[in-house]
Amino acid sequence: MNIGIIIQARMGSTRLPGKILKQFYGGKTLLETLLENLHKVADAKVIVATSVNDNNDQLESFLLDKGELVFRGSENDVLDRFIKAAETYNVDGIIRICSDNPFMDWHGVAQLVEKSKTSDADYIGFRINDKPSILTHFGFWGEFVRLSALKRVADITDEGTPAHEHVTYYIYNHPEDFKCEWIVGPAFLQGRNDIRLTIDTPEDLINALKVYSDLKKEDENFTLQDVVSYLDSHEEIKQSMISNISQNKK
Repeated sequence: MNIGIIIQARMGSTRLPGKILKQFYGGKTLLETLLENLHKVADAKVIVATSVNDNNDQLESFLLDKGELVFRGSENDVLDRFIKAAETYNVDGIIRICSDNPFMDWHGVAQLVEKSKTSDADYIGFRINDKPSILTHFGFWGEFVRLSALKRVADITDEGTPAHEHVTYYIYNHPEDFKCEWIVGPAFLQGRNDIRLTIDTPEDLINALKVYSDLKKEDENFTLQDVVSYLDSHEEIKQSMISNISQNKK
């Protein structure tokens, strides 16, 4: 199986426009921070899948200048965008990543890659608080899906439905039709509903940068456990996250 890490990215965020190219840490943008992390994963090419909208021209130029792989497809039919990106780069096993997650755990991504090599599952994801991690605010994990499964979804659903906007939504909601496997999230995160490190708003960006920069100063290779310990000792940031979670339902 040819594995590709496909990052879903665009400049047209309504709550924080252009967020993925905003400066984040060490002179690097939010997207660069994520890419640097994902390039640590062995046996998987990294592709950024954006849309053909003009407002993504800057994003494409930025990425090509960095030597990154880019695909441009539909703005609204994200399912079709992923299918065509995978076909273009000869990928049949996809690790789907959201571009606004600078705390993405590359070890978890590598775990998905390794598990996919010996599994016949259509979908492999992390499960935390008894739901798919993609439905949480953590921003720590990706998800694996076979290209063949995405094509089946495209065949049996209509454009404009949630299945075409949220790429894997139909699959994990129809386990009777698709084989899904789950990796249980770490015990120290089970039951936690007070951590938001996915970035959708200006306040999210401020919080994430504060946490990231402080942790990097302590340990270049900080862990998810370090993130939790930091937040538990910075109550004001955690309260801000709780407020944003309540205002931005998944």
